[in-house]
Amino acid sequence: MSLARRCSRTACARPAVATLTYVYADQTAVLGPLATYAEPHAYDLCGFHSERLSAPRGWEVLRLSLDQAVPGPSEDDLLALADAVREAARPLTPATPPVQETGREVARRGHLRVLTSD
Repeated sequence: MSLARRCSRTACARPAVATLTYVYADQTAVLGPLATYAEPHAYDLCGFHSERLSAPRGWEVLRLSLDQAVPGPSEDDLLALADAVREAARPLTPATPPVQETGREVARRGHLRVLTSD
């Protein structure tokens, strides 16, 4: 089974390159880049079907740029990632000294212990 999404049109097995959604209140069909996740009320279309798309009479088709070039991370994104890695690598300093147990173990049941103070 392929992980690539396919065109939603019947009998079309081409890979999807665009996502079609409808804004019923504005009578607008919006065709944009392929959505990150498949949505139940959106239609994935291949290049052929996205070029031939037409809308019902009285509706407007809004075509967003299908630019395939995905912008990489910005310098701020990379700095934030580096700061997060540095923060995660810092050794943890205990806020309070560890509690010393007083008493001795007299019984154990599973992960529970019974301690006595004498």
